[in-house]
Amino acid sequence: MNTPLLTTGLLIAAWLVLVWFTVWRPARLRHEQRREREAALTPERIAVIYASQGGTATELAERTAASLGARALVIPLNELEPASLARFGTALFVVSTYGEGDPPDMAQGFYRQALQWQTTAGLTSLRFGMLALGDSSYQQFCGFGRQMQEWLSSQGAQPLFETVQVDRLDEAALQQWQTHLNQHFQAQSWQDIPATPWRLVQRSQLNPGSQGAPCYELLLECQAPESASWEAGDIAQIAIGDSGQQRDYSIASTPSEGRLRLLVRQQQQADGSPGLGSYWLTQSLALGGELQLHLRRNAQFHLSTDDRPAIFIGNGTGLAGLRALIQTRHERGQKANWLLFGERQRACDFFWQDILTQWLAQGTLEKLDLAFSRDQAEKRYVHHALREATAQLKDWVARGAVLYVCGSREGMAQDVDQALRDILGAHGYEDLLKRGGYRRDVY
Repeated sequence: MNTPLLTTGLLIAAWLVLVWFTVWRPARLRHEQRREREAALTPERIAVIYASQGGTATELAERTAASLGARALVIPLNELEPASLARFGTALFVVSTYGEGDPPDMAQGFYRQALQWQTTAGLTSLRFGMLALGDSSYQQFCGFGRQMQEWLSSQGAQPLFETVQVDRLDEAALQQWQTHLNQHFQAQSWQDIPATPWRLVQRSQLNPGSQGAPCYELLLECQAPESASWEAGDIAQIAIGDSGQQRDYSIASTPSEGRLRLLVRQQQQADGSPGLGSYWLTQSLALGGELQLHLRRNAQFHLSTDDRPAIFIGNGTGLAGLRALIQTRHERGQKANWLLFGERQRACDFFWQDILTQWLAQGTLEKLDLAFSRDQAEKRYVHHALREATAQLKDWVARGAVLYVCGSREGMAQDVDQALRDILGAHGYEDLLKRGGYRRDVY
């Protein structure tokens, strides 16, 4: 027997098995789930369709469906094609906007298809309502929701009411949405988002001497332990004192660690005033003080359930969300992990250096690339480290790796996205999106 040929054959077989479990099988399962959901959507039922970036739209869609009862069927937008909507009688859309008017990651494929979709029948049989989530600090406030409303109307779909635009979960706007649901569908009242009391038990600055703003690690303990359940990738939504406002923070720990860990950098407003949430958490809230916190599920940033490789990319406080993901992989014994992290100075800004270097020594991290921009004359950022590892990136992606990006939306996330497009090419980038291999929690 020819040993080299046998070895080659076994390697090819192993590669095909890997591709089946990491690419083809998940795609097939998604297709089957899509067909099952569409088959269940009879004319008397109401489709509640969501497009979410950080879990808020998902949660509001689920609350909308709950108020409608058994009539409602919740469907993520990425499981639909434009032509699918022609079979629907009534659809309620709950969509967020990413950055300056862009679709959330999970909606990009649908929206590209929608812009190219041509049909004579259109969507004249569809009635719809639109809840658009956004942040008025951006010029294109609720931009994607408005684009979806305009596209649906251009296809002949009939709006049930004017698009409801929500500025950072403004209660008055959400109440307007509930009023529309009641008027058109006799919906039940929403249940309040469950918040539980937590206590600040430890707070320490992680970057003394840094050129950047102070950054603090906070440890919180739940006062109702039975409610302290979350998954790596989820979001802590915190009520800021008695201001009536809330702020979202990536969770940096797993439930097995016993405490909820945050990484918070002090922010300043454009006028120089301190950031409401960051200063309350890092300065005003006393040690031992209590806060109200809601754990929001963020399924778009969860880990894959299988053992495919994972690449983690982030900067600054974005390391918080990545730390929880890697900790989970560590607890599972999954070691095909690669972290690329960037900050200003290694001497001051290498957050959680001890645990990261320990994971590298233990093999939990197979690869650790660091980019400290101020440690050399020519600034070096995370996207530079990614481009320098082009061959390895292509290899990991070919093995089915999932990429997780957490940190600054402006700058880091944009530069990393462009690097991925350049390295993988248009076809490779599109394949990565289609198989759910590119997940972002950026802000």
